[in-house]
Amino acid sequence: MNRKVLLDIAERTLAAYVTTFLGIIIADGFDLTSISALKAAAVAALPAALSVIKGAIGSRFGDKSSAAWLPERDKAGGGTGGGTAAGPAGGR
Repeated sequence: MNRKVLLDIAERTLAAYVTTFLGIIIADGFDLTSISALKAAAVAALPAALSVIKGAIGSRFGDKSSAAWLPERDKAGGGTGGGTAAGPAGGR
């Protein structure tokens, strides 16, 4: 794995931890001095750990230059690849 992939995995892991932790804290009532806040921190670490595993799998089987599971899109086509309600971009 290269540095870009490791940074991508680290970013995804941190995002998973922060969003899970804040979601649990907000749902539980915002009291960071209680034992339940410490439990929330421990519970939030589980999705973050799974994010590391997901990123490692993605870098092996998906886009080799990131932690994404989907293969890299063709950059030669120009644009974002978006379409219309009638069909894909370019009328293909």
